Order: sequence, then C-alpha cells, then structure tokens
Amino acid sequence: MLPDASRAVRAPARTPDAASGAVPGRARVVIVGGGVVGVSVAFHLAEAGVRDVVVVERGAALGCGSSGKPIGGVRAQFSDPVNVELGRRGLAAYADFARRPGADIRFARVGYLFLLSEAADVEAFSASAAVQARLGVRTELIGPQAARELCPYLRTDGLLAAAHAPDAGHARPGLVVEGYARAATGVAFVTGTRVVGMDLTGDRVTAVRTDRGAIACDAVVCAAGAWSAGIGDMAGVALPVRPLRRQIAFTGPPARPAPRTPFTIDFSSTAYFHDGDGGLLIGLADPGEREGYDTTWTDGWLTLFRDIARRRAPALADLPVTGGWAGLYEITPDRNALVGRSSDVPNFLCATGFSGHGFLQAPAVGEAVRDLLLDREPPVDITPLSADRFRPGATARRPEAQVV
Repeated sequence: MLPDASRAVRAPARTPDAASGAVPGRARVVIVGGGVVGVSVAFHLAEAGVRDVVVVERGAALGCGSSGKPIGGVRAQFSDPVNVELGRRGLAAYADFARRPGADIRFARVGYLFLLSEAADVEAFSASAAVQARLGVRTELIGPQAARELCPYLRTDGLLAAAHAPDAGHARPGLVVEGYARAATGVAFVTGTRVVGMDLTGDRVTAVRTDRGAIACDAVVCAAGAWSAGIGDMAGVALPVRPLRRQIAFTGPPARPAPRTPFTIDFSSTAYFHDGDGGLLIGLADPGEREGYDTTWTDGWLTLFRDIARRRAPALADLPVTGGWAGLYEITPDRNALVGRSSDVPNFLCATGFSGHGFLQAPAVGEAVRDLLLDREPPVDITPLSADRFRPGATARRPEAQVV
C-alpha cells in the first residue's frame, strides 16, 4: 500500500509538464512508459488523490510508441473471462470518456465482426459467446448472409458463420492519451528520458535511475510495452515480453463506400479492415514477421492482404494505398497480459504484455493497478494475469484464443 493514501477527488483538466523540465528527485509512484496504459494508471491514481506521480517516457512525446496507432479497436469479444471483463469495462469507459475524464476520443460503436470459415472456429466462438453473455457482453453467431448485410463488401463463398459484437467499435488512442494526461492533476510527465537502472534495498525498489537523474520512489509501475523485459531486468523481475512489428495501411475510398463498416476480421487469415479517414484502414498479422524493434513501414505484406481480399472482399483488393504505420506488439507466450505486483519485489508492479489489446484494456487496467497500489480490491480480479504463471514449473498459463 502507498503511504498516506488520500480520498478520491475529481481532477480538473491540465496540460502535461514540458519535456524540458527537471526530473523530479522524489515520487510516490514512478510509472515507466507514457503510452495509453501508463497514462491511464497515472490518471486513475490522480483521480484517487495520489500526488507526486511521475511518468517517464523514452520517446519525445506521450503516446509515441504502440499507442500512436491512428485508430484502435475496442471490444470485449474474448475467450478468457478476465479479458472479457477488462474489455467490457474498457468499452464502458470509452463510451463515457466525454464526461470522464472529459475529452472527445471519436469513439464509434460500429461493432466487431469475426468471419469464420472453419468448423472448429465456429465451435470455439460459440463457446466464447456463451462466456461473454454470462458476463454481460452481447455477441451473436450469425449466418453468412447476415454478415454480408452488416458488411456489404463481403463475398460469402466458404464462409460458415460470423461472430458479431454490436457494442464494440474503435476510438483514437492519441486522443485518449491526451485526455487522460490533461486530467491527471499532480502528475509530472517526463518525456525524452530513458530509464537506465533501479536501486534496490532488500526486496524493494528505492529509486529509478534515468539518463537525466534519479527518482527516489515508494513504488514502480512498468508500463513500458515492448521494452518491458529490460525494465523488469533492472529490478530483478522476469517479464517475458517480446517485440513484434505490426503494420497497417490506409486506403482511398471504395467505389461504392458502405455507409458504416464494422471492424471486420477474417479470423483464419487475420486480415482485417474498418472505416478510416476518407477510406479504410487495413491490416493483418504477417506470418513472415520476425521479432525485433524495427518500426519501419514497408509494403510487402500488402500482397498477402490483397490476395485474401480477392477471395473475401473483392472490392477492397485493389484500393490505392495512401499511407501506412508500423508499431510494436508487446507479446507474451500465451498472448495474455502481465498485470500485477511482483512476488519477489513487492513495490514493483507491471501492466504490460497486452499482445495487441493494451488500448482496449487500458481503462480497466488503470483501475486495477491503482487499487493494487492503494491496497484495495480491483473491480476485476487480475490475479490470473500475474507474471508468476511463467515461473519454472508453473502450470497456470491461459492462452487467449481470439487474438489477431
């Protein structure tokens, strides 16, 4: 528990501190990583009355890493009940973001549509839909023709069914980061600053060392995304997170644009598309991608996407590409996040390894980490996401099936 935890207060809007400001010498909590997860943790701590929080971001600005993706999907359509609950709370938070913390994030409830062409996937998604229903998430298995009515671009040859979540959608991660940061009263945001080490006394971190000075602290939260393994090593905490490049592209508008396009995913191929700004956003999980920190955008994967589109959505196969973006997934062996307190270093907490789901889970994870720091029970039991599941001999891994 943090010392002298204050009662909850409503935080007024503010502008993040300038990157050129001095690194504070002392903080109650140091959050490593200024992406959407780290800034969500900061906001929720500030809202709860915790002062002297410092967010350290290696990039030149907040949200310039994986959170820089132009449009982020938001869903609760998962096989793991913990992910369903985190996604459900994330959806509710983003739908209410204009009120709390108070920002327009261009949240669009367009729905998610998973296209299923294999019998085993239909069975698995049907079982997951039952889990989701028990947890208050609307998902329905529909036939090919109903799927085409929702997404007119589809060719239904070989399509067995689709899983439709009407309450899901997408929003703008950059606007979410900005909204959380502006509302995080008392938080110092230090950008352009690298963490280079940690000082420990016994089993506790006593200071975070940066390339601009040391910060004495009561607790550390690692929300460093793809760089989390190195941050964990500094504290002697194993975080099995690996970087993997993912790329998206923007297209011009189709010849006959649909009035509303769900976030549509061809599950067996991983190709996906949804509305963008004046056209579509397209992407897939490139099977030829290798782990590493390269974020150079390339267009080689577009050939595979176009081949898939000719089979599943022919009107999209030859759309002109107008731009692109590359970022890093922070993947774990079971594609589930690492969230919680270290068993070995109890004042070191992690919120990382989201394997592509950090944006949609950020609001609920911010709540959970806040409550762990304040010795309160989180609204979602995140115990199954402990990094301890990867200790030698552990058997509690829980692979998430509905990942792309």
